[in-house]
Amino acid sequence: MTSSSNTPARQVMVLYTGGTIGMQASANGLAPASGFEARMTTQLAEAGLQAGVDIPCWRFLELLPLIDSANMTPANWQCMRSAITRAVAEGCDAVLVLHGTDTLAYSAAALSFQLLGLVAPVVFTGSMLPAGVADSDAWENLNGALQALANGVAPGVHLFFHGELLQPTRCAKIRSFGRNPFATLQRAHGAQPLDELPSQLDYRQPLQLAKVAVLPLFPGIDGNMVDGLVAGGAQGLVLECYGNGTGPSDNPGFLAALQLAHDSGVCLLAITQCQQGGVELDVYEAGSRLRGAGVVSGGGMTREAALGKLHALLGAGLAQVDVERLLQADLCGERV
Repeated sequence: MTSSSNTPARQVMVLYTGGTIGMQASANGLAPASGFEARMTTQLAEAGLQAGVDIPCWRFLELLPLIDSANMTPANWQCMRSAITRAVAEGCDAVLVLHGTDTLAYSAAALSFQLLGLVAPVVFTGSMLPAGVADSDAWENLNGALQALANGVAPGVHLFFHGELLQPTRCAKIRSFGRNPFATLQRAHGAQPLDELPSQLDYRQPLQLAKVAVLPLFPGIDGNMVDGLVAGGAQGLVLECYGNGTGPSDNPGFLAALQLAHDSGVCLLAITQCQQGGVELDVYEAGSRLRGAGVVSGGGMTREAALGKLHALLGAGLAQVDVERLLQADLCGERV
């Protein structure tokens, strides 16, 4: 649903949200810090990377307040969305988002759904160690992302790290240290892309904040936990099921809680807890009973993609039946 043209970027907006890449020491440990634009300018000059020649021309914007990405919220995603769309409207043909790694995959996946239809590349990157410390990967990732944009990146949202361009809706952070913290998960494929994007999901349309929760299933889970999330205002619930989509089907209270949630308008989406594979709710009785309670299959979607997709669909104001239909279709590579 977006052009596959990889046009070299000429004018990039660098959107700095905080995160490890620009952190500096404080009395309580590493903390987000302003002043990264000057540091970036200096290191690009030292690296001999000339704007307009080796890398695109660039502008810089701090998205205040700068945050540790552990504090990322859906409201921050909407601020990013607004800043990105404004940058493109004002003449930038690409956006580079500097973001902390803890929730980078969540944000990149969420923005993949919130920027559907945007004919410009958006690349997320960050670093495992702050710029300026020994063995930091900060400049490697920042410079590499700018050079990738100079060479041409397809429209849509991407995650760039350690020389690799990844699809955010199919990857996750799998390591808390060292190189290559992000990886594409080997999840099931199979859904068909939509022929036409619903107008409500276009990036230029307004988007409301939605309330979505993730509930991993575990031995001993009961219906009260589902009831608590619904009572707390959850409009969507991602169930991280066992294996290929099973849950405690012999627990009538749990199934009743799911049915009540669905009947009250909550969208229920099943994904797998496993690193590989996906959900097929009708293989086992323990899965088909979840479907009978109103749960729809997320196929091979990752947690990050499932959360971001539900936020976008519910935020667009779609009816429950339309949300459930679109959850089972592919919008931006999350299910193909």
